[in-house]
Amino acid sequence: MSRISVMGSGAWGTAIALSLARRGDHAMTLWTRSEPTAASIREKRENVAFLPGFAIPESMTVTADPAEALREAEIIVSVMPSHAVRDSYTRFAEWLKPGQVLVSATKGVEDGTYLRVSEVMAEVLASRGLDLPIAVLSGPSFAQETAAGMPTAVTIACSDLETAARLQREFSSNSLRLYTNDDVVGVELGGALKNVIAIASGVVTGLGLGHNSTAALITRGIAEVTRLAEACGGRRETLAGLAGVGDLVLTCTGGLSRNRHVGVELGKGRTLPEILEGLGGKVAEGVRTTHAALGLARRHGVELPIAEQVEAVLEGVRSAPQAIQELMARPGREE
Repeated sequence: MSRISVMGSGAWGTAIALSLARRGDHAMTLWTRSEPTAASIREKRENVAFLPGFAIPESMTVTADPAEALREAEIIVSVMPSHAVRDSYTRFAEWLKPGQVLVSATKGVEDGTYLRVSEVMAEVLASRGLDLPIAVLSGPSFAQETAAGMPTAVTIACSDLETAARLQREFSSNSLRLYTNDDVVGVELGGALKNVIAIASGVVTGLGLGHNSTAALITRGIAEVTRLAEACGGRRETLAGLAGVGDLVLTCTGGLSRNRHVGVELGKGRTLPEILEGLGGKVAEGVRTTHAALGLARRHGVELPIAEQVEAVLEGVRSAPQAIQELMARPGREE
């Protein structure tokens, strides 16, 4: 039995905790940022705000106290919005210790620094004299389906393949299958950048442009993601797998995707503030990641035409139809 703490009680964090608890051989803790939320989950044994309809087992500890969640944990799964990671780990560091393993299941890039989430975590820990192994978990995985126990396959990546293999053993079940990889850069950027392309895919749907347009957008989107990932040290074959094409296709076509939803509503002419307000506190990571991805691309001299148009639409500089026309009017090139 392993003691596992999931730090973050959004839909995905709760789904991961439920999937791990379903195995029956882990001591599970779910940490949430606020005590009222923790009290509500403990009382109702359900995360009404972010993942309603799924029972939280009595055996799972739910707490808002980071010390309680972290002190005895052997594996710590980080599932929080990307913009909260730096401050959270600055706070968490005093309760972390050698021997623990961190798993980042957050998909994003930090704005300003253009660091991947695992890099943010490592930087904060290094400033406190801590050097803990950090793995990343990514792949095509809607929270509702994972929580329901529907078959799901994802990638666990770590520079130390022995750590990746250990996590594969600890997390795998009859409903969750993990594949190991040592390409942390490729896996992490695939998971982060697909959210940007998903917004564009949603725009295409919102404009009613049909399946041809969506297929073209997804195909050119994976080319765009792959270019940047390779420039940052990732491998092309990683982006052809679950953390790349798999996650991109799911997020660009699935009705449960928040990022695609944002794009659909933008395509229908709604404003970004009203769309985000309608999410009820849930996060569409692609909105923040778009700007950060473009900053990272400029640093590496990589062109991201789809992301550029997404940013223009998000910022209200260009309408959705204008953005599509800009993409279609680009000079011809070889594939």
